Amino acid sequence: MQYRTLGRTGLKVSAVGYGAWAIGGKMWGAQDDKDALDAISRAWDLGCTFYDTAAVYGDGHSEELIGRFVKETGHRPAIATKVPPKNYEWPARKGTPLKEAFPKAWIIEQTEESLRHLGLDCVDLQQLHVWNDEWTDQDEWYEALAKLRDQGKVRFFGISLNSHDPDSGVRVAQSGRVDAFQVIYNIFEQAPEDRLFPAVQKHKVGVLARVPFDESSLTGKLTKATTFPPGDFRAGYFSGGRLAATVDRVEALRWLVPGHAASMPEAALRFCLSHEAVSTVIPGIRNPWQAQQNLGAADAGPLSPEALQRLKAHRWDKKE
Repeated sequence: MQYRTLGRTGLKVSAVGYGAWAIGGKMWGAQDDKDALDAISRAWDLGCTFYDTAAVYGDGHSEELIGRFVKETGHRPAIATKVPPKNYEWPARKGTPLKEAFPKAWIIEQTEESLRHLGLDCVDLQQLHVWNDEWTDQDEWYEALAKLRDQGKVRFFGISLNSHDPDSGVRVAQSGRVDAFQVIYNIFEQAPEDRLFPAVQKHKVGVLARVPFDESSLTGKLTKATTFPPGDFRAGYFSGGRLAATVDRVEALRWLVPGHAASMPEAALRFCLSHEAVSTVIPGIRNPWQAQQNLGAADAGPLSPEALQRLKAHRWDKKE
């Protein structure tokens, strides 16, 4: 495993972290808790020291599983979680008042609830789970997180940016108010390179690259006939012709294997790690086999300059 520093925090994190959304169950279909705990443990054994969860992942169940691992093993990875917006709207809509999404009391209450789920006194990184650039200059959200930090309940804080809207983080990066961003970044979603990454590098803000597999398409396993289990959010994500269009785009990437990587998932993760702005990439991991496959990508290093140059032509700017 390779390790990187999370922005200016000084926190050392594994280059490949653990995305814990799916193990919460519900929106990714059924999940066996034993598989999840075995996966968390296997990831740790392979050098993973960064685990990202959220209050809404399985209504706190994902947090509980991470906390159970810590309690039962005594291991203490860096743990990140997220405050859901009070109005439970994803993404944050323009014009939404801050008080409807992140009033001070709500941020504090939800953080304390997450700490109870985790069984911890302090979380390493607390994040707001959506963002609206209109909130950048308002103080209430920042005052709440700063208070939690001063109380020793969070070490650092950041923002999980809206899907397909990386530029909304530029002004916050410049303000110096956040330690990290979580942003969609993958072979298709290259827009963070335009403005966000230069800003975070200048202001030493960490980056958690999420959705490295484009909600599983970049594993190369989907076909135009793929169906998803009841309750799986991907049924909606890939609706309206997007599944067929996505599969065609993935097929156009098959030159990556074996020419530049051992597998499509490895190529997808190594793409994210090829940019020096990225502190860690957080693929979803549901079982020990996925832990083994995903965490090994760090040791393979960045993709070649030739591959990265060719991949620029595969950029796909989505709006939703």
